[in-house]
Amino acid sequence: MDARSAQTTTICMSFREAALGVGATILRGAAPTDPVLDFALSTAAGFASSPRRLECRFLYDEQGSALFERITVQPEYYLTRTETEILAASAKRIREITGPVTLVELGSGYSVKTEHLLRAWLARGRPVRYVPVDVSESALWSACRTISVTHPDVQVIGVNTEYPGAFPLFRELFPVLVMFLGSTIGNFTPLENTAFLEGLSAALSPGDFFLVGLDLVKEAPIIEAAYNDAAGVTGEFTRNLFARMNRELGSGIDLSAVQHDARYNPDKEQVEIKALFTSPQAIRIRQLEETFRVSRGETVRTEISRKFRIDRFVPQLEAFGFATEDVFIDDQGWFALVLARRVPLRAGGTA
Repeated sequence: MDARSAQTTTICMSFREAALGVGATILRGAAPTDPVLDFALSTAAGFASSPRRLECRFLYDEQGSALFERITVQPEYYLTRTETEILAASAKRIREITGPVTLVELGSGYSVKTEHLLRAWLARGRPVRYVPVDVSESALWSACRTISVTHPDVQVIGVNTEYPGAFPLFRELFPVLVMFLGSTIGNFTPLENTAFLEGLSAALSPGDFFLVGLDLVKEAPIIEAAYNDAAGVTGEFTRNLFARMNRELGSGIDLSAVQHDARYNPDKEQVEIKALFTSPQAIRIRQLEETFRVSRGETVRTEISRKFRIDRFVPQLEAFGFATEDVFIDDQGWFALVLARRVPLRAGGTA
């Protein structure tokens, strides 16, 4: 048995044991032997690349997760507010379409928006199982504790891993509704998006469901304001990645020289979030004994947030074995939830 098969077997066995218990439980998925070394290697690769970029998964340490929750309540950040309104209005309909499936949420964070779906599921008077998946263990524990107190009839089994680490569980949970909210799918590059949908499609069975949140293309000033809040919380979020480098990698970065820079690129229909350095820096990575020099005015990309058009996204989903059941859009046309069902593939790999 190879390492990947062994990890899959382990997490599935752990899940079966957790499913027999009561209360909130958190499982740890496959993780690097040394998470700090993983961070160091990724950071070095990012600074060695051209243009320079860092993986956005490292934004979400304990401090970063807490900062992101603050971002979601800023008046300029319409994404969470609008998606929550859609969920509140549509949760009952989503439950009618899917039936009594297990709820799985990728990138669940503190699971605040999921409240509307949990209520819709509980209203049917049947057992409810919710499986939040997140790289932030602190956010998972907070969500699990809150849900266990608020909804004691919900069995909560958290999984502390990156998204693909939870894919082997989907067959254990059939039928399942996998939720990917917040337009988090927009953080993927087109190639990453293809790989994600391929992996998700392969992990799901016909009859499973996928609910994905999409931030739609709209006027540039509205989009840019969401990533440049007046309170400066998004700037703190960006700087925290470099503060984390100081804490864990001994990088010695002058954080006052790190300026948040987020701009909408209308040609690519995406927000490009970067750190702009206002003074030269010698960035050390202690674990690798490497130093990278950054010039004044140089930028390092920390994240992208692609925006979507429904008429382009739905055909892409269909190409990966999904059939659209419904699309829920707010009155302004700013945000959408697409509910799709995994269907059998015909010969040639099409749905």
